[in-house]
Order: sequence, then C-alpha cells, then structure tokens
Amino acid sequence: MIFSFTKSDTIGVLSSGFCLLHCLATPFLFVTQTRISHCCDLKPMWWSSIDFIFLVISAVAIYRTVTNTTKKWMKIALWVNWFLLLFFISNENSKWLYIPEHFIYFPALSLIFLHAYNSAYCQCKKKGCCVN
Repeated sequence: MIFSFTKSDTIGVLSSGFCLLHCLATPFLFVTQTRISHCCDLKPMWWSSIDFIFLVISAVAIYRTVTNTTKKWMKIALWVNWFLLLFFISNENSKWLYIPEHFIYFPALSLIFLHAYNSAYCQCKKKGCCVN
C-alpha cells in the first residue's frame, strides 16, 4: 500500500491520526501544567479549536474519498464515523450528555482504518467506474 499526499485517503488517515494524537495528548499536557490542574477543567481556546480544524480537514477528505470509492458501505461507514466524531467533540465542548472521553477514540480509529482500507482495496482501476 503506497500513500500519496494527493490522495484523499492519505489525507484522511493523517488527519484522523493527528486528531487521535491530539485527543491522547490532551490529558497528559494539562496534568503537567500545575497552573491549570489546580484551577479547573479549562482548556485554552486555541487547543479546543484544533478539534474542529481536524473535523473540517477530515470532512473534505471523506467527501473526496466517497466520490472515488467502489463500495457503497464505505461511503456510509465514513460519514457515520465522521458524524460520531463530530457529536463526541461537540458534546465534550458543550457537556450535553455525560459520555466518557475515551469514546472519542472509536470513531477516530475507525476513520483511520476505513481510509487505509479504502486506499488499498476500494479504488477505481479505470476512469469512470465510480459514478455517484
């Protein structure tokens, strides 16, 4: 499997991977900062906005991927996981429901897997085979 930076699946894998690393790093970064850990559960605005930057990049990658995939289930799986990720990130910022933070890892890991799988197995081999 060869990755190219011009392929939407590669961009999707990278975006979802960096999003996952961002989610994993957040607790460790703020535990080490004594001025924040004794105050409250505040995150700087710029750190929270990174979540939404990853969501936008991921949505563009998914949009481009679903126009070139040969599997209908892949289109559905990508968008369902993106909307789950959007819901979990929005919920984390607005606290609508109590959902453990580690639930966010499932859609992020799923997007990484789905983009990698699509890149390897679900691509058009000839021009015009992926008509929507």
